[in-house]
Amino acid sequence: MPIVVDIDVLLARRKLSVGELAERVGITPANLAVLKNGRAKAVRFTTLAALCEVLECQPGDLLRWEAEAGTEDAAEAAGVAEGVAQR
Repeated sequence: MPIVVDIDVLLARRKLSVGELAERVGITPANLAVLKNGRAKAVRFTTLAALCEVLECQPGDLLRWEAEAGTEDAAEAAGVAEGVAQR
């Protein structure tokens, strides 16, 4: 998945455990592990806001986008097709 969750980095910086973060955010450690390990398909804004509050960070500190292998060619082709369609 091209969205990467960087909870590990912030946990290390704040010297928090997964269990402690889950308790402070109000979600189960299992659900936090799903999010932390990149297996989540969605995250509620309320959960994201709670994570940001506890970790004292911005959403962009937790989430980032990385291109998947092979998607750069598809994105480039889409850009070319879009440019042609605008002419």
